[in-house]
Amino acid sequence: MGKLASKHFGEIELSNGREHCFVAKHEIGGSQLELDLNVAAHDHFDEAAMRKVDYRLRFLPELVDQVREMISEELDQDGTNPQQFLHFHCSQLKEEQLESVFGVRDKEQLTNNVFLKALKLGHVAIYPGQPERYFVLDFTLGSRFTDELLVAAADEDGMVDDEILWE
Repeated sequence: MGKLASKHFGEIELSNGREHCFVAKHEIGGSQLELDLNVAAHDHFDEAAMRKVDYRLRFLPELVDQVREMISEELDQDGTNPQQFLHFHCSQLKEEQLESVFGVRDKEQLTNNVFLKALKLGHVAIYPGQPERYFVLDFTLGSRFTDELLVAAADEDGMVDDEILWE
């Protein structure tokens, strides 16, 4: 196939019939996160597709804000994954983790806003061959605290799926 140039991934080389995963670091809101570009063996991926990935990544901050707003709304709704994620992690919380994870000293200070501030985008997977799950965003409270994530997906036009998942 050949080499493609990307603003975010640098120069990448694809060979037909093989799966590829290219990793890059990206800064958003002053924090570093990992980007994975996943190209399946059967995907048609060319220079135009690479330009589209780079173009869509320009709007990642807005996408993250939209997901955070959805998580915020779901924290107040019974039975949602974000609410269950919060309650589970609060029930497992040790005294010394309050400050290191959430920046508060008393459990009473652990509000939805404090939780949202502690929840960080840690990873974005990009699947250009899957228009309905083009972006998959993983939010974490930190790998030293938990290996569980809140996950949101967006299509190739940046429309976020209705459901936030807990994985």
